[in-house]
Amino acid sequence: MQPSTAKVNLTLDDYLVLLNVAVQVGDKKWQKEITRKLERISRFEAAKA
Repeated sequence: MQPSTAKVNLTLDDYLVLLNVAVQVGDKKWQKEITRKLERISRFEAAKA
């Protein structure tokens, strides 16, 4: 069975929910990964403005 390779687009709210879950389960590595992604999103949005 082949795994699905569908592309998923997450919104800012989705990342915030994921960050909340990462904090609740105490996964520091996942928190850092999500935080970096949020920083990239922020810089991208600022550059568009």
